[in-house]
Amino acid sequence: MTGIIGKKLGMTQVNAEGGKLVPVTVIEAGPCTVVQVKTPEKDGYAAVQVGFAEAIKTKNMTKPALGVFKKAGTPPFSVLKEFKMEGLAVGEKVLADRFAKGDVVKVAGITKGKGFQGTMKRHNFKGGPASHGGMCNRAPGSIGASSYPSRVWRGQRMAGRMGQNRITLKSVMIVDVMPEQNIILVRGAVPGGNNTIVEIWKD
Repeated sequence: MTGIIGKKLGMTQVNAEGGKLVPVTVIEAGPCTVVQVKTPEKDGYAAVQVGFAEAIKTKNMTKPALGVFKKAGTPPFSVLKEFKMEGLAVGEKVLADRFAKGDVVKVAGITKGKGFQGTMKRHNFKGGPASHGGMCNRAPGSIGASSYPSRVWRGQRMAGRMGQNRITLKSVMIVDVMPEQNIILVRGAVPGGNNTIVEIWKD
């Protein structure tokens, strides 16, 4: 398994074979630094913890977190993720050149937050009649019965917080890799807004 942390820079389009335009997302992938190495003997599983984006302010970090960086001999990072990679030592760099054009990867990110939304926007409800005196054209309608079950069913679709969820896209193709600029171009859209953190890995 190979994984890396990146930052979504935005979207553009590139010319593919045959002159076809392909929409791509530009991701600044790495450089990431190995902070910890997990072993089956000590931690029960094998993985490496990598850091991305050096922290500008460390006053809000806990002492245990700062101790991890001190032990590793690396600067504090604002983003830490674990990948089930092997053969890496503390302090090594994980760069974009671990990926190649044509690789099929998974991309995970946090979607844009929409705040508190009603049922029509959150769940695509049709709404009530908007004419002839309809007084509930954007209301959710009935949410339960009277005699049975005399309560609201668990999981009932209602108004609430929308967005800001972790979404993983599978079978995403890498269109191009620019190791000198630490840039990876992936086909299509990626969850989240610009300058948000994403993860890329392949099995």
